[in-house]
Amino acid sequence: MKKITIAGLLALFTLPAFAQQHFDTPDKAATALVDAISTHNETAMNDLLGDNWRQYLPPEGADPEAVARFLRDWKVGHKIEETGDVAHLNVGAGEWQLPIPMLKTAEGWHFDMASAEDEIQTREIGRNELSAIQAMHAYVDAQEDYYQRFQVYAAKLLSSEGKKDGLYWPTQPGDEPSPLGPAFSPTVPGMGYHGYRFRILPDAKKEGFALIAWPVKYGETGIMSFMIDQNDTVYQTDLGSESQQKAQALEAYRTDKAWQPVQ
Repeated sequence: MKKITIAGLLALFTLPAFAQQHFDTPDKAATALVDAISTHNETAMNDLLGDNWRQYLPPEGADPEAVARFLRDWKVGHKIEETGDVAHLNVGAGEWQLPIPMLKTAEGWHFDMASAEDEIQTREIGRNELSAIQAMHAYVDAQEDYYQRFQVYAAKLLSSEGKKDGLYWPTQPGDEPSPLGPAFSPTVPGMGYHGYRFRILPDAKKEGFALIAWPVKYGETGIMSFMIDQNDTVYQTDLGSESQQKAQALEAYRTDKAWQPVQ
């Protein structure tokens, strides 16, 4: 089952936080959360998640499809996994687990946002890295499409104004779409595509095309950097805190033992 974007699910609610609510059982806490989500009850959400819960979530907007999927999965089935004073909510046939644990104290069960921080970020990084890998494959398909049209490979992601010298160009209704969408190279400073930036690399053997991707913020939006060439094999490596500098310093596609194929 596809993972739900928990940040999008929770970011629907933006009112100031109130005192956190406790329950006799984790099942009652989980039911209250689902009721708050399904009714868009902002006050209830803040009561459930406590003060300053937004600081633990990535800065992204709501994902209505993720919310709907979560509620559908809840109806399909849900159960509580309880281990001592900690419990988790699993929903759906695939038993997707909500990354926010429920903690038992003297006052009862409550949602523990502080403990959820690492898990939420880990899942966000995982989603971004998978999206980057899929984007690399989409790039290969786009280059092949471009070659079929123009008998050369594109040297740019975005075309110059009024030209088709890149993989994306604006179209009018009825026009054949460009091989690639505009998201790979956003024009807003600091933005990326699912937490990653992309740059076309010259092929050292001059036989085809290549692409490199690196995280917008290392350790926050992603960890691994990726490369791909016309053979459609994605390679990955951890370039560390200097991922951007190292990725931009590469002059041509070239893999060494540090770059391993993505399984």
